[in-house]
Amino acid sequence: MLAAYIEQLGTPDTIRYGELPPPVAQAGEVLVDVSVASVNHVDTFVRSGAWRTPLTFPFVIGRDLAGTVAASAPGTGFAVGDRVWCNSMGHAGRQGAAAQRVAVPADRLYRLPDGVNPEDAVALAHPAATAYLALHPHGRVQAGETVVVLGGGGNVGSALIVLAAHAGARVVATASARDIERCRGLGAGEVIDYRDPDVMGRLKAACPRGVDVFIDTSAANDLEKAVELLAWRGRIVVLAGMASRPVLPAGPLYLKDCSVVGFAISQATAAELAAAAETIGTLLAAGRLLPPATVPLPLSAAAEAHGRLERGEVRGKILLRVDRTVPSDRT
Repeated sequence: MLAAYIEQLGTPDTIRYGELPPPVAQAGEVLVDVSVASVNHVDTFVRSGAWRTPLTFPFVIGRDLAGTVAASAPGTGFAVGDRVWCNSMGHAGRQGAAAQRVAVPADRLYRLPDGVNPEDAVALAHPAATAYLALHPHGRVQAGETVVVLGGGGNVGSALIVLAAHAGARVVATASARDIERCRGLGAGEVIDYRDPDVMGRLKAACPRGVDVFIDTSAANDLEKAVELLAWRGRIVVLAGMASRPVLPAGPLYLKDCSVVGFAISQATAAELAAAAETIGTLLAAGRLLPPATVPLPLSAAAEAHGRLERGEVRGKILLRVDRTVPSDRT
């Protein structure tokens, strides 16, 4: 089968495109013929070694895919021909998603709702699941609370707005001027231009009772300013910024019974991801979750895709389309 893979950790030019033996399903796994995979920042972290996780070379890159069940053992709950998606390959010993065929653990595989485009699903898989985990198991959001999203125009930020509004929260976001109206359309009650010289003052005025859940998707992680905005028992959720080293104002934090929690989606449990997938599927089918702008490339351009993402040249989501004209069982 054809795949994008590496034989050592390193820069994007370590990515190879060529033939590998097709996977053999182990107990509890489902073989999926992949139609499209996506490229995420976490994929570049794994490929470079910045994010250490057990892997075996040659290692197929990528975490998110959509496709069709090619073979399934009894008891997995899937049948040949089912349209499916997954967002947790390429980590903790699992081979990645950027191949013609992938063996996916059944508890990490989800049915694609009728009428949903697989490219839309895979474009949303990572940002929407990240948003769900930030808001629910980590942010513990409740209906009626106030959620602040910094970077509401981005992939994760947009999903956060939709999911927070779906949970019954009031959403206040920051975004670029060109994204303000779109963020309002997604469900934000108030949107502030992040270039406003008094953006923190504007946020404070917009949240007179304080902020219950504060999420910064830009990776700036200014905890001093964030803690100042928090309500009693407010929560800051950190989900980006591997290199950030912010100052934590511990005194104000504990005097308000507040907390800071971080998480990486790669370490989410199968049960947490399944709960996220259920909500994502519902909102996709209802047309509430809209995919970001996509940049489609062939699977053979995986190295180019990683380079463009690392250089900050991409707005939206890169999708790698898999050529199905070559049989996936070719060795």
